Amino acid sequence: MGQRRPWEVEDGLWERIAPLLPVTERRIRYPGRKRLEERRVLNGILFVLCTGVPWEFLPQELGYGSGSTCWRRLRDWHQAGMWQALHELLLAQWRAAGQLDFSRAAVDGSHLRAMKGGAKTGPSPVDRGRSGSKHHVIVEALVPPSAHPLGDPR
Repeated sequence: MGQRRPWEVEDGLWERIAPLLPVTERRIRYPGRKRLEERRVLNGILFVLCTGVPWEFLPQELGYGSGSTCWRRLRDWHQAGMWQALHELLLAQWRAAGQLDFSRAAVDGSHLRAMKGGAKTGPSPVDRGRSGSKHHVIVEALVPPSAHPLGDPR
């Protein structure tokens, strides 16, 4: 038996993700083509993120749908807040299982200049005359940064 591919979502993780996904009702009068199963699309999204292949080159043979379908679903799920909710759910489960160890944590940040500004930007932390934003990353001791972002708590 072969090893599981990192972009294929296991059943236990899928049971946590499925309730977080937004429900899209099918039109009655002009229903159009049936939507591809959410789990298959998620596998397609993770395939692109794991391999680095451009969206338009997602292989159709894998059965994950087209790259544009996966990209649109990723955008829709992000706008619905699914990724944030999943992140919070997994962190809560890791905390409850005692799997997070912040005794040795690394913190890093980066500054991005916001060329066009926007609602989420403010004065640049580097140059107050320009708009910008600062991003921070915290990595705890037990989960290496290269670990799968949707991995199962141990």
